[in-house]
Amino acid sequence: MKSTIFVKPGEVAVKDVDMPTIQAADDVIIKVVLTCVCGSDLWAYRGLQDAEPNSQNSGHEAIGVVTEVGDDITTVQPGDFVIAPFTHGCGHCAACRAGFDGDCQDHTDNFSAGVQAEYIRFQHGEWALIKIPGKPEDYSEAMLKSLLSLADVMATGYHAARVANVGAGDTVAVVGDGAVGLCGVIAAQMRGAKRIIIMSRHEDRQKLAVEFGATDVVAERGDEGVAKIMQLTNNAGVDAVLECVGTELSNETAINIARPGAVVGRVGLPHEPKMDMSRSFGTNTIIAGGPASVTTYDKAVLLKAVLDGDIHPGKVFTKAFKLADINTAYQAMTDREVIKALIQPA
Repeated sequence: MKSTIFVKPGEVAVKDVDMPTIQAADDVIIKVVLTCVCGSDLWAYRGLQDAEPNSQNSGHEAIGVVTEVGDDITTVQPGDFVIAPFTHGCGHCAACRAGFDGDCQDHTDNFSAGVQAEYIRFQHGEWALIKIPGKPEDYSEAMLKSLLSLADVMATGYHAARVANVGAGDTVAVVGDGAVGLCGVIAAQMRGAKRIIIMSRHEDRQKLAVEFGATDVVAERGDEGVAKIMQLTNNAGVDAVLECVGTELSNETAINIARPGAVVGRVGLPHEPKMDMSRSFGTNTIIAGGPASVTTYDKAVLLKAVLDGDIHPGKVFTKAFKLADINTAYQAMTDREVIKALIQPA
């Protein structure tokens, strides 16, 4: 089968590899219908994170059709159409029961990789996989895109809003205008925020953020961005911040725009060795966040919201590529020519 391989910074390629097989009783083999490129995949591609040459790709989002199941799998069967989350919770440990399946205590190998391929082996599939009613051909292209977003970015945006305790009437700021930040706008609106400020410097992302529910756009960064948001809030700061980037600047901005006692929901994968927490102490700012509870949110609220047409997160996929053109897809995202690149294996 075909699978993406990380060759070196600035290059990924499609190679012929062995078909995945059942290796454990709770494995599921899935034929990929759609996958995509995540912003976190670009760290190694841009040379900002170490990765072994000619290694498995870091792709981790897919929807597909089950082709084979291990002996312990009872919740899905061959032919089922499923969302394959990037997290693999068990559903019964203390973390999963509390709604934090992104930190499952029973499955230490809790995260997907190698998903930019024709077929994948999904580990610990009994509870983590989300069954989609019907078959892929029952859905429009737009709906398939929204279903794919539930494997990561929509659930991650929702996680930011949840851990930031966004509620009715809140003023919320979203730091980051990538797919996760844009889905964070959707999530903030779902949870009742009355004002949603997106920090974005790119016109296409600004327009989509407004379509998703953003009420204000702040293009400035750093100290200027902080000053603008303080101006918009009469120097009070915001009730909640969704930090969706992971850099030192984005986290510093998030803390500086939060009112005293506000919550910062961090879902941007940290790429800095340390963060100064002294200011957050002085303002009683609550810092929360981490890997998203994908299965929990999809089963509880997000899958229904997509199927009912209440939200349309698939709009973050602004261009589609064939698997054979995977390097072009990575480069297009690196160059900000697309918000999120959709990958079609077939």
